[in-house]
Amino acid sequence: MTARSSTEPRIEGVVSPGWEPVREAFLENFLHRGERGGACCIYQDGEPVVDLWGGVRDRKSGVPWRPDTMVVVHSATKGLAAMVMALCHSRGWLDHDQRVCHYWPEFAQAGKDRITVRQLLAHQAGLHAFDEPVDRAVIADPDRLAGIMARQRPAWEPGERQAYHAISLGFYESELLRRIDPAHRSLGRFFADEIALPLGLDCYLRVPEALPDERLAPLEPPRWWKMLAMPPAVLLAALNRRSVLHRALMANPGTGFYLDPQRIYARELEAPSGLGVSSARALGRAYGVFAAGGRALGLRRETLEALAAPARPARRGFFDECLRGPAGFSLGFMKPSASFPFGHPGAFGAPGAGGAMGYADPELGIGYGYVTNRMGANLSGDPRDVALRNAIPVRLPVRTPVTASASPGAPYYAR
Repeated sequence: MTARSSTEPRIEGVVSPGWEPVREAFLENFLHRGERGGACCIYQDGEPVVDLWGGVRDRKSGVPWRPDTMVVVHSATKGLAAMVMALCHSRGWLDHDQRVCHYWPEFAQAGKDRITVRQLLAHQAGLHAFDEPVDRAVIADPDRLAGIMARQRPAWEPGERQAYHAISLGFYESELLRRIDPAHRSLGRFFADEIALPLGLDCYLRVPEALPDERLAPLEPPRWWKMLAMPPAVLLAALNRRSVLHRALMANPGTGFYLDPQRIYARELEAPSGLGVSSARALGRAYGVFAAGGRALGLRRETLEALAAPARPARRGFFDECLRGPAGFSLGFMKPSASFPFGHPGAFGAPGAGGAMGYADPELGIGYGYVTNRMGANLSGDPRDVALRNAIPVRLPVRTPVTASASPGAPYYAR
């Protein structure tokens, strides 16, 4: 164990030989990029090669971050939801080019009869906002929410434009899943049963009442002055109550529904686009399975090939009416693009507002997960996440898996 300065942040975990640059970038995040508490985990060919955590879970108490600490990952939840849809495709329940109303007849109302599963999952359905009120009571009642979604009219001709379905997508995915799953489970329940449990993930799309607060890190919002660094077009759209961005992200139900003043995060409430809580290990492990062939989940080759395929643009291209810039989405995941690069072209994943990121890079066999409790405000990749991803070796070393300490009571320093 190397000597440590009293002012140096407490960084724990291990990295395999050849992956030391990731450890150095992780330390630099605390020293120079404002990291408060967080973790990074990377799998290569199905085995962990980076497993790091550090800082504090809670700024007020100063309690240290543990390897199983979970935090809300906002839209990185969409990647976990997309894994569920991928598993449904592998089981033959879902055809990407079939119309949604084939599985959910009531969905055909209000001009939605021609929307395909592929268009919905690529944010091209024009269903980024709700006209009828959607609050916590509605979210907690899947049947009532399904009725509102069935009656919703698209903002434009489906497939014509792209607009990030920031909150709404997960609700549509969950109802679609209830129609095709023989057990009629919600997306959060299906994820828990069919992905989290088999893989042993510290991850929930529906935070259970019994989960101790000590396992969860409160999320710190970004400083107001950091928000001013966002693109002017985004700031103006955020202030315009009629804009696509404001309606999709900031209103009805908005993003604050995940908070609970008594329990850190809302419990027993399912919002599969942004209410997932996860550890970095869970993101890295889950994406690592997808990157390494999917055998642990029974994923078919056809499904993995579809996920690795390039995104298909809307008729007006990849310009996103919500994000106010180009972005690529496919089958529920984000794809690499010039505005948000990550991995190789076949990679797929999902970033979360504030900095969280998870992705699979099948070409390298890599699954990557990063979580933090201190939100940033960069739309093209948080500098802490980008530094970690840029530290991944260009030529991967021969895999030497690390042996991670799973016990919060037995921490160890990064070597």
